[in-house]
Amino acid sequence: MERNKGGIVRTLSPAYAGREGELTAVLQYVYQAIMLSGCGREKEGKIILKIAIEEMRHLEKIGAIIVSLGVPPVFTACPPYPVAYYSASNVDYVRQFPLMLEADIRAEREAIACYDRILRTLRDEEIRGQIEEIRADEVHHLEIFEEMRRDLCAQPPTQDPRA
Repeated sequence: MERNKGGIVRTLSPAYAGREGELTAVLQYVYQAIMLSGCGREKEGKIILKIAIEEMRHLEKIGAIIVSLGVPPVFTACPPYPVAYYSASNVDYVRQFPLMLEADIRAEREAIACYDRILRTLRDEEIRGQIEEIRADEVHHLEIFEEMRRDLCAQPPTQDPRA
């Protein structure tokens, strides 16, 4: 199958280094894991760190696809051009655990929608298979965050405003 390499790269770029992309998820979840571990929520921090590692694998997988298409995996919204570099301002730096969960649920829903858009336009079956696997992981992450929110709602309120 002949590949439209430039079109594929432009289609994948939001999932790679866009606002709702894998790089944002990695940074946001690592930030949250550190914050949570620092305020007595080590269990939740470890769960979120595990998700961050899975998001890092997604980032690597999409980056490898981009490289296989002959384009450097630059963290930019406009590949293959080295402009509009990624900004860490995309990360939601909330400090309260309930707000973190809301941000994470919103981020996972946006990621799923992003992968749905990609799958609607992408015709390359090999790459589609990889994107479908990543999308399935995002659905699983959403389920984890929703379960964490349900568990949090069932707990009595805490005195620590960061928790």
